[in-house]
Amino acid sequence: MEIVYPPVIATAKTLFRVLDMRIQVDGAQHIPTTGGAVLASNHVSYLDFIFAGLGAQPSKRLVRFMAKKSVFDHKISGPLMRGMRHIPVNRVAGSAAFLEAENALRKGEVVGVFPEATISESFTVKTLKSGAARLAQAAGVPLIPSVVWGPHRLWTKGRPKELTKRHVPVIIKIGEPIVVPADATTEAMTLVLHERLSALLDEAQRDYPERPSGPDETWWLPAHLGGTAPLPRKVGAVEPLEA
Repeated sequence: MEIVYPPVIATAKTLFRVLDMRIQVDGAQHIPTTGGAVLASNHVSYLDFIFAGLGAQPSKRLVRFMAKKSVFDHKISGPLMRGMRHIPVNRVAGSAAFLEAENALRKGEVVGVFPEATISESFTVKTLKSGAARLAQAAGVPLIPSVVWGPHRLWTKGRPKELTKRHVPVIIKIGEPIVVPADATTEAMTLVLHERLSALLDEAQRDYPERPSGPDETWWLPAHLGGTAPLPRKVGAVEPLEA
């Protein structure tokens, strides 16, 4: 029985209404109503897991996100994360988290992963680690690309929190599931994931109903769209070794 997760979702939805957030979810039908799946999302803010999880709500699925262990050690967030059965990741010894996530997938859970590992300050899709593709392949489940765009205006790396900012649009786009064949290389499938995430993010940025109102707001747009976010690092789409 889920005791913690449903009240947390209800509280978040209430806050969204109070702040009059304009949330648009596209592609929710791609989240399976039963069975395991890896939900792989881009990472632009500290709130991404809330909105990525919201994209699974139309299918009545609860996403178990993989998150760094320090979040579970916090006196406030820790009990909530454990109560929602999210999965702690120790980046020094990640094999235990991988096995826990694989077991959850085999039991029919949806596991959420941020394959960029850290927030993209350029607001483009960074080099991906191969863990999401490896998980999907190991458990024999689909890999579902998902992007969020807009939460970074509330709280992102290197910027002050503006959690009470009202009327902020948020777009959540979920792409078609990627089937990961047992004989495919994880590098090849991670490259496919990178391409799908980049295409979805381009769509979300193109569909976004607002633009910066002045020079002080250009920080939240990527450089290729005329914003002042840092340029992305010139590296490949796939991390050669899993960190």
